[in-house]
Amino acid sequence: MISSNERSKDFKALRAGERGEILDRYLETKGRIFDIQRYSIHDGYGIRTIVFLKGCVLRCRWCCNPESQEYKIQTMMVQGQPKVMGQDVTVGEVLEIVEKDRNYYRRTGGGLTLSGGESLCQPEFTRDILKAAKEAGISTALESTACVKYDVIEEILPYLDQYLLDIKHMDAKKHQEYTGQSNALILENARKIAESNLTELSIRVPVVPGFNDTEKEIEAIAAFVKKLRNVRRLHLLPYHRLGQDKYEGLEREYLLKNILPPEEVNMQRFLKIALEVSGVECQIGG
Repeated sequence: MISSNERSKDFKALRAGERGEILDRYLETKGRIFDIQRYSIHDGYGIRTIVFLKGCVLRCRWCCNPESQEYKIQTMMVQGQPKVMGQDVTVGEVLEIVEKDRNYYRRTGGGLTLSGGESLCQPEFTRDILKAAKEAGISTALESTACVKYDVIEEILPYLDQYLLDIKHMDAKKHQEYTGQSNALILENARKIAESNLTELSIRVPVVPGFNDTEKEIEAIAAFVKKLRNVRRLHLLPYHRLGQDKYEGLEREYLLKNILPPEEVNMQRFLKIALEVSGVECQIGG
C-alpha cells in the first residue's frame, strides 16, 4: 500500500501552462483503494500494475475479493492479525507507484489496470486516473462488470485501451440469484461498448460449477459474444477458492465451500464450444 509521504513527483515535465494545470486537477482527485499489485501478468497485456478499488454493486457468491465489495474501510483478520482494508488516496499518489515500472510496461506492452470491486462505482476517480495515465504515456485497462449507467462508461472510454468485461450468465434470474443483480444492464452496456469501437473489448466468463458450467450455458454466452462487434477475445476463467479464507477474516459465510474448481477436461470442452460458437479468439485464463 501507499505510505502517507509518497506523493506524485514524476509529472513535473507535464505540468507546464494550461495543460499542466488540467493534469494537476486530475492528480488531486481522491478515491478509495484496498491494494496495489505490481508485476502482474494478468488482467491485460504485458507486465501490469493493478489498482484495486473499493466498492461493488454485485455480491457474487464466488468473489475472491470480498474485502472489495463494501466501499467502507474494514478490518479483516489475515493470518491471525488484523489488517485495515481500504485507504483514501489521490490519483497522483497512485501514479507515483505506477510510474515506477514504466520500463517494464515499455518492454512488454504492459501498463495500468483498474480492478476491484467495481472501479466504476468510483466514477470520478476512475476517469481521472485513466486520463492522467494516458497523459503520462501509460497504457490503460479496466476489469469491470459494466453494471452502471452507460454515461459513466462513455466518459472513460476515450482514456481506455482495453475493457475486460465480465459476462457471467445469460439468464437474468440465475444471474440475480448468484450475484444479487440482474444481467440486463450488463448485457445492454456490452452491446454499447462494442458498438462504440473506442476501446479493445474482451469478454471474461468466470466458469463456476453449479452456476454456469454446462455446455448450454457456455454456448449461450458465446452466441451473445458472436453478435457483438469488435470483441477481441473470450476468456474462460476457472473458478477457484483462493479467496475463501478472506470470508472468515471478515466474519462472513463463504456460500460455495462445497464447490470444487472445474476439471481441466471440462474446461477444454467449454473452450472448444466457445471457439466454435463465438468466432473470436478464446483462451482459458486471462
